[in-house]
Amino acid sequence: MDERFSRTVALIGQAAADKLKNSKVIVFGAGGVGGYVIEGLARSGVGLIDVVDPDRIELSNFNRQILATEKNSGKNKADAAAERIAEINPDARCRAIKMFYLPENADEINLADYDYVVDAVDTVAAKTELAARCFSKGIKLISCMGTGNKLDPSAFRIADIYDTKVCPLCKAMRKTLKDRGVGRLKVLYSEEKPVVSVRPPASISFCPAVAGMMIASCVVKELAFFDD
Repeated sequence: MDERFSRTVALIGQAAADKLKNSKVIVFGAGGVGGYVIEGLARSGVGLIDVVDPDRIELSNFNRQILATEKNSGKNKADAAAERIAEINPDARCRAIKMFYLPENADEINLADYDYVVDAVDTVAAKTELAARCFSKGIKLISCMGTGNKLDPSAFRIADIYDTKVCPLCKAMRKTLKDRGVGRLKVLYSEEKPVVSVRPPASISFCPAVAGMMIASCVVKELAFFDD
């Protein structure tokens, strides 16, 4: 047994740990939320984590993004994520995909190659496209709704988008999803009303971190303990 994951095995068992080692996950977005999703997946022993993000790490990211360090400043986020995964688990595989995912180029990534898809991007068009494609193909997906302008991490919930409340992004997406025939979508959202309403969204260290780890928890448990 790899000593790195000995305490994980003690908690979930060897069979579940083996499932994680053989699982393939793709994470769209390696920012505030996505970076912590990647961290949680890597430290849980997921064997393949591909990361899609075209952006570079900037100083304005330092207040909330785990990949934002002096060493990584100016580096592409997907490259920084791949390096961090390798530092945590050298046996894990990661492809850094420097791509701004949109309906126009969506065919460049075959979502069916993965056991789970994580949407941690900001663009509604990308979120909707991922939801429609995963729903039509029966691919597991969890989509992060807005975490900006929030101060209470205990208000985050995971639910079907059609059962959510308060979150304005969920409300905005529901009609579009219905129009595209998407009958369900697992989301992480907040029931906290925005503390402020500014653009770009205000943020703090702990809200994206908690959201990302909640998503990682959901993905890991489903991969480890459920087959369908």
